[in-house]
Amino acid sequence: MLRVRFEVNGGPEVLFTERAEVPAPGPGELLIRAEAIGVTLPTVRKVREGDGPVPLGGEVAGVVEAVGEGAGDFAVGERVTGLCFSHSYAEYAVVPAAFASRIPAAASAATAIALVRSGLVARGAYESARPEPGASVLVTAAASAVGSLALQYARAGGAERVVAAVGSPAKADFVRALGADEVVLYDAAGWGEPYDVILDGVGGELLGPAVRALAPGGRLVAFSSGGGTVEAYELLVRGASVIGFQMAVIARAKPEVYARWLRELWEMWERGALRPAVHAEIPLAEAARAHAVIEERRNLGKVVLVP
Repeated sequence: MLRVRFEVNGGPEVLFTERAEVPAPGPGELLIRAEAIGVTLPTVRKVREGDGPVPLGGEVAGVVEAVGEGAGDFAVGERVTGLCFSHSYAEYAVVPAAFASRIPAAASAATAIALVRSGLVARGAYESARPEPGASVLVTAAASAVGSLALQYARAGGAERVVAAVGSPAKADFVRALGADEVVLYDAAGWGEPYDVILDGVGGELLGPAVRALAPGGRLVAFSSGGGTVEAYELLVRGASVIGFQMAVIARAKPEVYARWLRELWEMWERGALRPAVHAEIPLAEAARAHAVIEERRNLGKVVLVP
């Protein structure tokens, strides 16, 4: 099978293709013939800034080719999406059954990649903020796969004012079409009136301005891999709070919540309440091009690799 790897850290140019044996699923695992593979900012950062070569894990959607012992009631031939913790940039990938879910017949593999993981993170981040009806909500990285769905969750959840924060004016029309009332740029002098809720998918140096944009009693939910620090004094003077959210915590500690969110995610998609955006479907062998799109912050929605 074709597989993409890297051996030294660096930019997209360090990625290369190779031929590898098709893996076999172990206990509790599924072997998936990939039809779509998600490209994420954390994976791009792992290639550029990580501690040397590691498997490129991530989101995979496709057809079950083999079922390991104790992998539940999944069957060969079913279409599923899930998380691969080994090599996901490949024509075949092994996925733990606990992190896999079926794809409705009406949905494409690319739609599943754009919707499921990003939608679950967007849902979890929004709910972590405990928003009240009529709240004002700001979403950073609003044109990303997660951010674009977070905008829609905020609108569907009854927010009175939904604002998208992006890095380029070229993304304004895209986020407005997904429900943003206003668009602000990261480098603007101000981000408008204070916000009750900020969902931050950027982190790093943006955390400071984000905290200062909170209304009294406001809540910032940090769910990015960008790190960063927050000045306690800025929270103190606003009576505000910062909440960290990671989807893996929900999946492992609250599987019943994870399953419910997943069902509701597909129900919202089926009735048109959530519209996942796919920026591009790029051949697996051109993974370097996909990483370049993410690094240059050009994507509007999800970047997907297709074998």
